[in-house]
Amino acid sequence: MATVSTDATDRDMSRFKIVLTLVVPGIECLTGIVGNGFITIIHGAKWARGKRLLVSDCILLMLSFSRLLLQIWMMLENIYSLLFRVTYNQSTVFIVFKVTVIFLNYFNLWLAAWLNIFYCLRITNLAHHVFFMMKRKITELMPRLLGLSLFISLCFSFPFSTDIFHVYVNSSIPIRSSNTTEKKYFSETNVVNLVLLYNLGIFIPLIMFILSATLLIISLKRHTLHMESNATGCRDPSMEAHFGAIRATSYLLILYIFNAVALFLSMSNIFDINSSWNILCKIVMAAYPASHSVLLILGNPGLRRAWRRFQHHVPLHL
Repeated sequence: MATVSTDATDRDMSRFKIVLTLVVPGIECLTGIVGNGFITIIHGAKWARGKRLLVSDCILLMLSFSRLLLQIWMMLENIYSLLFRVTYNQSTVFIVFKVTVIFLNYFNLWLAAWLNIFYCLRITNLAHHVFFMMKRKITELMPRLLGLSLFISLCFSFPFSTDIFHVYVNSSIPIRSSNTTEKKYFSETNVVNLVLLYNLGIFIPLIMFILSATLLIISLKRHTLHMESNATGCRDPSMEAHFGAIRATSYLLILYIFNAVALFLSMSNIFDINSSWNILCKIVMAAYPASHSVLLILGNPGLRRAWRRFQHHVPLHL
């Protein structure tokens, strides 16, 4: 059985790294909580008032709410792993944190993939009968697809609770320079099982997202080039909107892939908890949902107007 083992003591983590790990991902998580909380409130209020939500708005509501939970949970795990290490390294607590993080990440990746596919089918035009069929059926099938994605995320998350992670604390490690003892935190990760389960859980939504994002970028680029060839002067607002959509989709694709890689590296425990690489993984994992919420608000006219109204009213109440 291939395992990765790490150990650390309280003395291994410098105060600077603790502050850095708390502050940078903390700011990113707070940004994501504000952004995703805002989207959840806007669409949740419509749903609560009995208004019929568009399919894209339903996906956005589920995506923003699940990301709100994810970023709150990530902040909580970050605080526990740095400031309450004895509690965090108890086997049950550690596994609960990891399984919840992997489930929320899986479900978020599925929702982001479906949102991208929905936009791709709405915007892209391909002369193929399968594409036309998907375009007609996507609105009807989306509720079932979202439910299936939730079920798949649960199924692929629960196996992480057994035979993957093993952690324990030894409180009686002697310090050579004195007659006292210190705590040492040990972790073992079954990399073979982790790689198998992780790839099974992430492969399908990752491929779906990459393909739909690539098709969307190509379609927008072609349409933009066509508009440029017919333009007679400076760019019009619709052309600028297309360029903005291409940039946003490209940024999101890069963030999506980096987040998937960072999540795997973080879960595998191949880096020591005190290493700079582990801190970088935490920063990337917190950056993706926060950045996507900002891109969604900036790219959606309705959300953008609501955000301006929110900014206008906030100073009046301060």
